Amino acid sequence: MKLENISYLREIYGSRLQENILLSVYTSARVGGPADAAIIVRSGDELAEVTMRMWEKEIPFIIIGGGSNILVSDKGIRELLIINRARSVQYDEKSENPHLRVESGTSMNDLAQKAALLGLGGLEWAATVPGSLGGAIYGNAGAFKGEMAGNLVSVDLIKPKIGYQSWPVEKMEYAYRSSILKREHQAVVILSAELSVNISSTQAVRGKMDQNSTIRRNTQPQGASMGSIFKNPPGDYAGRLIESAGLKGKRIGNAEISTVHANFIVNQGSSCANDVKELIEIAKQEVASKSGIELELEIELVGEW
Repeated sequence: MKLENISYLREIYGSRLQENILLSVYTSARVGGPADAAIIVRSGDELAEVTMRMWEKEIPFIIIGGGSNILVSDKGIRELLIINRARSVQYDEKSENPHLRVESGTSMNDLAQKAALLGLGGLEWAATVPGSLGGAIYGNAGAFKGEMAGNLVSVDLIKPKIGYQSWPVEKMEYAYRSSILKREHQAVVILSAELSVNISSTQAVRGKMDQNSTIRRNTQPQGASMGSIFKNPPGDYAGRLIESAGLKGKRIGNAEISTVHANFIVNQGSSCANDVKELIEIAKQEVASKSGIELELEIELVGEW
């Protein structure tokens, strides 16, 4: 990061500014190099203030929530790292149609658990999804036949020079694990969202969540990973294709293509991002060679490569 930008951030944010932190602490795969500067935001208002200020001063930034679905390079990032911990969840019991108003830094599991406590159904699928709401909205996360497109009513966001906007779900142009924001890499920050739910009971919701959790434990690896590496191609499964290519258990350093589910790469201890990236390239090449199918990344690469 430019020295003048660091100086400005120190002047504005003082002790809130962290310098030279390792992203491996903040990513679900536990890999990633240093960030020159980082700041934690704990509300939607703080998130809006910081990002609008950075746009105004032309200081590049990257936002992370739970740190899943991304692979951060070993060289790290030179942009300001904004760590989103805006986690308010509100429910209007008087509303005719039950909705939750949720800030974008809320983890998907916490969201599902809070809905369960309120006896609200419809988000049971989210309990097994890593990461935060902002990332889930951006990438149309899903599991167990549920996905963000099915729950999102509207999303509040900000854009440079434009400011606040509220988008109905239709404007997101959702597709499988994709949205217009992700496809076009738009400069936008997701602040919060309104989500549809249904009246149920805590017991019923927790029962379904427990079933989903059991299935996930039996079919997906435990430990540090980014989640699914590749999108499933039409009519097939990325994990099946990688397994058919003979790559289950393939290891480089301490990064391993999972022996439980081949569409996961697990950090078996002090792995580096380059090892994970090499496994990704091997999987793409071998699947293309053996099946003729070009796998498409579900995760995103972040930092200097």
